[in-house]
Amino acid sequence: MQESERQETDWTLVLLVWLAGLGAAAQYGKVSVTFAYLGDVYPGAGASLGFVVSLVGFMGILLGVVAGLLVSRIGFRRALVGGLALGAVLSLAQSTFPNLPLLLSTRVVEGLSHLAIVVAAPTLIAQLSAPRHSGFTLTLWGSFFGVAFAVLAWAGLPAVERLGLSALFVAHGLYMAVFAVILSLRLPRDEIPDEPERLTLPAIGARHLAIYRSPFISAPAIAWLFYTFSFVSLLTLLPPYIDPAWRAAVIGAMPLVSIASSLTIGVALLRLVGAVRVIETGFALSAVSACALIAFPGNPVICIALAAALGLVQGAGFAAVPQLNAAMENRALANGAMAQTGNIGNTIGTPILLAAGLWAGHTGMMTLAAVMLLTGIALQMVLAGRRAATI
Repeated sequence: MQESERQETDWTLVLLVWLAGLGAAAQYGKVSVTFAYLGDVYPGAGASLGFVVSLVGFMGILLGVVAGLLVSRIGFRRALVGGLALGAVLSLAQSTFPNLPLLLSTRVVEGLSHLAIVVAAPTLIAQLSAPRHSGFTLTLWGSFFGVAFAVLAWAGLPAVERLGLSALFVAHGLYMAVFAVILSLRLPRDEIPDEPERLTLPAIGARHLAIYRSPFISAPAIAWLFYTFSFVSLLTLLPPYIDPAWRAAVIGAMPLVSIASSLTIGVALLRLVGAVRVIETGFALSAVSACALIAFPGNPVICIALAAALGLVQGAGFAAVPQLNAAMENRALANGAMAQTGNIGNTIGTPILLAAGLWAGHTGMMTLAAVMLLTGIALQMVLAGRRAATI
């Protein structure tokens, strides 16, 4: 059934798809939140250990722009269930902690699983929602990353302390497997076009050029690049600097504060100013917080303030797509670009900031974080100027 034809929302299925999405977010979080423990498993790995977090995004970098087309060829239900099943197998294999090169290889393949889920799930949620509920259900979907990180911090870390790191990976694999089975039974069958659109290298190349040449289509994606670069990497690398007595509470609260900020302060600001201005405000406040952490490393209040500021970027990034692009085709291109740049940010953020920390200590790491956040503002101003010139 098409979204426009649905009169009532299937709340049960929406919730099940959202819960499956938590498993996709945990493909990052199971490593990010437990990063300190991973160093004990692979001693001497150095900065390369950061890629265990970020390599999940490798397939998103390659396929982000065309992911919607690829998933639609095989069907959204099939893509979601297949992504969950593949993720389950990989997480169970990773629980044995093979040698580092093999572990990194499984994380690359896990990126394909992750991309299938995060492309198919929001599309299915939209199809399962009545138009009057779609705003809420898609906002709920947008919370999946932060909620998963919070659950892993609040429940996962204590479980690792009691049962070991391997148990967390096994639990994640079983979680993915359970939802693969449930959704394979509950979701309606896919309606696949008889003649799906052909994907050729010239067409893909032209699509990328069209996106990144346009100051309208590319703006949300560029903002998302700097947001994802900062969010996952700081959530991964800040814990060692936080007092152990506060560490689990602060890291668990940061994603929730980010979500709360997006849904409250961010929504209120969007009623007053445009989404790009809210993005710039979020980056500015985040940069101030990063500088404050140079003076007060690991300060719990400043860490929470940083999360709240990044939450403004999180919410406004999605809102900027329709504000800047009236045509549905351009909105699709903008969303595909966000998937691509988001995975780029997730992939490079942790290794780069980790390397900066190893080279220049905590001060160097947080200085670079602040510079990246300010660069996010500068590029939005440049793109705004280009948009103004075209009017």
